[in-house]
Amino acid sequence: MTDKMIDRLPAPEIAGAVIPWFTPANRPTQDRIEETAGLVEALGCELAFLRPEHVRQVNSAQLLSGGILDRLAADLEAHNCTLAVIDGALTPVQQRNLEKKLGVKVIDRTGLILEIFGLRARTKEGRLQVELARILYERSRLVRTWTHLERQRGGGGFLSGPGESQLEADRRMLDEKILRLKGDLEDVKRTRAVQRAGRQRSGKPVIALVGYTNAGKSTLFNRLTGADVFAKDMPFATLDPTIRRLDLPTLGEAALIDTVGFITDLPTHLIDSFQATLEEAMQADLLVHVRDRASRADQDQADDVIQVLDRLEQETGLPLPPIVEAWNKADLLPEGRLAALEQSLSGPLEHPAVLVSAVTGDGVDDLLELIERGLLRGAANVTFHLRPEEGRARAWLHRNGEVLSEAPAEDGSSVLLVRLKTERLGQFRAEFPSVTPEMRD
Repeated sequence: MTDKMIDRLPAPEIAGAVIPWFTPANRPTQDRIEETAGLVEALGCELAFLRPEHVRQVNSAQLLSGGILDRLAADLEAHNCTLAVIDGALTPVQQRNLEKKLGVKVIDRTGLILEIFGLRARTKEGRLQVELARILYERSRLVRTWTHLERQRGGGGFLSGPGESQLEADRRMLDEKILRLKGDLEDVKRTRAVQRAGRQRSGKPVIALVGYTNAGKSTLFNRLTGADVFAKDMPFATLDPTIRRLDLPTLGEAALIDTVGFITDLPTHLIDSFQATLEEAMQADLLVHVRDRASRADQDQADDVIQVLDRLEQETGLPLPPIVEAWNKADLLPEGRLAALEQSLSGPLEHPAVLVSAVTGDGVDDLLELIERGLLRGAANVTFHLRPEEGRARAWLHRNGEVLSEAPAEDGSSVLLVRLKTERLGQFRAEFPSVTPEMRD
């Protein structure tokens, strides 16, 4: 029995794809069609054909039936395809029956995304997360994957169906692997918690980039930090989270995290498996939601991102950090659209936003200022009287707050007016109990 969800696809694999839709409300847009094409190509496949198919009556045994299925079979054969992609959700039985009918390997949307993640994972942590997601997916699909079970006899009783004993053994083996992988990921969580605590003690703010896949997060990350993270115009170009130093105009050094992209119908297994990574974003001081404003599906994509964040908030019990938006790919916008977005920036917005181009660098300075304002939102002006021997407290305030003014007092002390976030003020009081801050209006 293999650990892999499907055999690793050799290159070049020729694939045919369909996007089933059932009601006018879920009829795929051109953006969704292009997204599916990008996903197939990101797997390293040659895409022979791709089309939406209106399924008027769902076939419970194989989802597709009648003319749709016959046309798909004929096209797969005509193009010598060895892979059929059904960009939707298939039950294990439907997937197995389609493979028998079509004579090629069949994967659905979840399987496709999992395979791409498997190709993209580079770090040990990334591979652990992908492997856990794959096994969770496999466990729910034993009926399809282990077809040899049909040839096994179960227990001796007359109620034991074919393959029952083998199924139980396979489930038990997978459950043991799941427990082991979850244990390994708990170690990752503990390591991340220690690193996070170190960053918090240092007082450096943490900012996380989130957004729909292919919105330009990694390109913007590279622009902001001078890093060379892999960035390419394809879905899930970046999978493993990366943390780099970011220099802010007045607050100084901060940590910037690049996260995995979100996508419509993001598989539950992936959210569960990547929770250790996504918690990094949930515990940041600020989220920068990178949006592709040149995409026609921008609003739908933004809604999908917020939906995943809301789910993470519920499952982790962590409050959602403040959010600002980077309206990316301004360089691709036609003049009329660009002017309209610029005008909307002056009106009421759910989240503060700026227009940027990660490619040209336009608007990046405005984004850095917006990040600083977001970090200082909810902060208060506080006065500190510091004696000469309290230089460590003075350095702490310069590191963790915005020092608005500093002047000597007659008694030789220094008077600092500092804009400081509430939680930072609590940290200061815990670390320097002998200093009494004075709150200002």
